[in-house]
Amino acid sequence: MRVVIGEDSVLLREGLRSLLEDAAIEVVAVAADAVELLEAVAATRPDLVLVDVRMPPTFTDEGLRAALEIRASQPAVAIVVLSQYVEETYALELIGGGSERIGYLLKDRVADVGEFLDTLRLVAAGGAAIDPEVVSQLVRRRRSKSTLDRLTARELDVLALMAEGRSNSAISGELQVSVGAVEKHINSLFQKLDLLPALDDHRRVLAVLTFLGQ
Repeated sequence: MRVVIGEDSVLLREGLRSLLEDAAIEVVAVAADAVELLEAVAATRPDLVLVDVRMPPTFTDEGLRAALEIRASQPAVAIVVLSQYVEETYALELIGGGSERIGYLLKDRVADVGEFLDTLRLVAAGGAAIDPEVVSQLVRRRRSKSTLDRLTARELDVLALMAEGRSNSAISGELQVSVGAVEKHINSLFQKLDLLPALDDHRRVLAVLTFLGQ
């Protein structure tokens, strides 16, 4: 896996570089601001970009804007955004175009090195990983009336874990039910969310987007 890191903090940037290289992941470029990041990605065409939401010069959303631009111009490049806090608007904007090859993590998650590296590999392979705390806050702000009100409590549990990028087997282990039961819950929630089988639609992604957008 070839990675570009976009992070203005020298300590965190070099720490991430060292962590990845120790795991035999090639860091092909690093960038201290959004302009450098876009140039580095264009020049190296990495498998994955790891980027902070807030970057110079205003430290508001430059990193996110760069991530969105990369996603639009190079959709095959996986993107993992790091944020100090849960920023719901940014999370929703990032996954608005689909949740494949997308990750949104709080920086505290980097402390668990094994989990962090697994997340990078998952996203690079085409998966999605949304920090559980982000999912939790988005659930709490749901409108009182929405399409999700059709779902049972267990179906919401399954959908929340899907939004975190969990596989059916991982959901099975978390909820202590069989994989078959998980599949039944998923098929049921697809029907309740009016996500019928269609060749051009990825129902799992659409269900997650419905969940996070409510």
